[in-house]
Amino acid sequence: MGSYDGRWQTVKVDIEDGIAWVTLNRPEKRNAMSPTLNREMVEVLETLEQDASAGVLVLTGAGDAWTAGMDLKEYFRETDAGPEILQEKIRREASQWQWKLLRMYAKPTIAMVNGWCFGGGFSPLVACDLAITADEATFGLSEINWGIPPGNLVSKALADTVGHRTALYYVMTGKTFSGPEAAAMGLVNQSVPRDQLREVTTALARELLDKNPVVLRAAKVGFKRCRELTWEQNEDYLYAKLDQSRLQDPEGGREQGMKQFLDDKSIKPGLQTYKR
Repeated sequence: MGSYDGRWQTVKVDIEDGIAWVTLNRPEKRNAMSPTLNREMVEVLETLEQDASAGVLVLTGAGDAWTAGMDLKEYFRETDAGPEILQEKIRREASQWQWKLLRMYAKPTIAMVNGWCFGGGFSPLVACDLAITADEATFGLSEINWGIPPGNLVSKALADTVGHRTALYYVMTGKTFSGPEAAAMGLVNQSVPRDQLREVTTALARELLDKNPVVLRAAKVGFKRCRELTWEQNEDYLYAKLDQSRLQDPEGGREQGMKQFLDDKSIKPGLQTYKR
C-alpha cells in the first residue's frame, strides 16, 4: 500500500493494489473547491499520471460530501475583490484539473460520489470516465439560488450527459435529486447503498486494471473525441487511434487476443478478457 501522507493540504492520496484513492479533504467545508484545492489537484493528477503503482484513479470526498462545488467565500467573494489578473489565474487552475486534465486523463478514472455533489462539482464528475454514487447522495445545481448561473463548464457537462429538459429543469429551479435519480438520468453509471459504495467501486476499478492500459486509453479518448467530430473526421481519427495503440502497446494485445481466440480457442470475445 502506497501513500502520499501529508504532501497536500486539501487532498488525501492513497494507493492500494493499483488503485489511487484521491480524496477531496475539506470535510468541514463539504469539500468545497477552494483556489488551494484546485491548485493542489493539478499537482495530484500530474503526479499520479506518472506513478506506475497507480493504474486506476478513484475520486471521492471526505466525510458526508463529494464536493459542495466552488467555495463561495474563497473562490468568489475574495477573488472578486482582488485584481482581475488574479481571477484569471484562479479560474485557469480550476479548469486545469476539473476537466482539462481529468477528461482525457491517461489512466481510467472513476468518480465515487459518497455524498453531497453540487454546482461546480458537476464538471469533474462528468470529466471522470465512469461514476458510481451512493443512493443517499444529494445532487443539485444551486447557483440560481445564489444569484449566478452555473459556472465553469457545468452546463456543458450536463448537456453531454443528461437530457435537454431534465438538465434545464435542475439548472432553472435549483432543486436537488438523489443517487437513484442521477443514475436514471444517465449522470452516473450506477447507484448503490452507501455501505456498498467502496466495494462496488473497487470491483469496477479492478475490472479496469485487468484491461490492457494502452488499448483502454485509446478506446476512451477515441470515444470522447469522436463526439466532437463529424463522421468523416471520425473515420480517419478512430483508425489512427487503433493504429497508434498497436504501435504503443508493449504487450501486443491485439495479436495476443486474436491468437487466443482464433488459434488457442481459449477466450470468447464479449465474455472474457484476453489473458495478459
